[in-house]
Amino acid sequence: MSRERRSFSPEFKLQMVKLYENGKPRNEIVRAYDLTPSALEKWIKQHQSTGSFLHNDNMSDEEKEMKRLRKENQQLKIENDIFKASSADHGTKIAVIRENAEKYSVSAMCKVLQIPRSTYYYEANKLNDTGKNHHDGDVTEKVVQIFNTNRRCFGTRRIKIHLDKLGIKVSRRRIGRIMKKQNLVSTYTSQRYRAFPARPNERDITNGLGRAFYRERPMEVLVSDLTYVKVAGKWHYICLFIDLFNREIVGYSAGPRKDSHLVSAALSTIRHNLREVQMFHTDRGKEFDNHLIDEVLDTFGIQRSLSMKGCPYDNAVAEATFKAMKTEFINQFHFLSLNHLNIELFDYVNWYNNIRPHGALNDLTPKEYKEIFYKNCPILC
Repeated sequence: MSRERRSFSPEFKLQMVKLYENGKPRNEIVRAYDLTPSALEKWIKQHQSTGSFLHNDNMSDEEKEMKRLRKENQQLKIENDIFKASSADHGTKIAVIRENAEKYSVSAMCKVLQIPRSTYYYEANKLNDTGKNHHDGDVTEKVVQIFNTNRRCFGTRRIKIHLDKLGIKVSRRRIGRIMKKQNLVSTYTSQRYRAFPARPNERDITNGLGRAFYRERPMEVLVSDLTYVKVAGKWHYICLFIDLFNREIVGYSAGPRKDSHLVSAALSTIRHNLREVQMFHTDRGKEFDNHLIDEVLDTFGIQRSLSMKGCPYDNAVAEATFKAMKTEFINQFHFLSLNHLNIELFDYVNWYNNIRPHGALNDLTPKEYKEIFYKNCPILC
């Protein structure tokens, strides 16, 4: 099955390049955003050479000629390097191609050795199907890879979920032994709860949500909150909007001030139809008490709901999301600037929504949970 052709905006390409320039490994960017390595490499080179992602801006007549000459030179290198195997037996040729697969094009080597590509891949797949994934060394390698590419926060349960998706059946006990042997310690600590004063609500707006955190439809109820983060030695703040249906982060922003403008900036990033939203729930922070938010809620007919004063349990989903964000994201970085924070926050939200399994969703990602809903939902639902 061929890969679906996708188009990317210049803004998206620039965001990917910035992630790479800020130290994120290429293989993690490719995996997190479902890109091809060649596409990312192309964008990085274009940005470094001309600053433009347009093909015509990055190709001159001299470069085209140089590309042709390099291709011919590469072909000569391949022919020289593997010429000795050209008269060898079938098995030797397959082994030569496997050993040089990262150095040269498989297609070019098959052409030189006069072996059909289909034959090579058939033989290679047979070798891969001999139980490779079930050897201790390969399982250990996979566990370490999953742990390191998921912000070093996954425990045995989530690593097992990823291995199951790869078709590797391993017990959590065995994963635990591997993690202990490899000194892989999750950044998570025990959940701590803080007490709150049971005071009556003195505001006109009541808690309409009533801790009903499980919803049946997307965008039915949004919850929001803020948290703090150090940027270049100064406090900054992050605001999130979360859909209770699938725990997806649908809007976010970061800035140096904990005020209504930060909330409004996060609200403006929501790419869903706000007319579908029935309720908006937050705590009683002053940043949520302003006319800008009231105007938006009135315009789209959204009911307002507020937690009881001093009671974090009334906004438990937002609190839990920020607990995860601090452990998986904030505590793992030293942010040098607001731009640095925004780039890494963009990357974390993508990982959180599309890759990270969620316990409240039967270990599905928010994206997978929503896709299943729309697949099973009638056309008019």
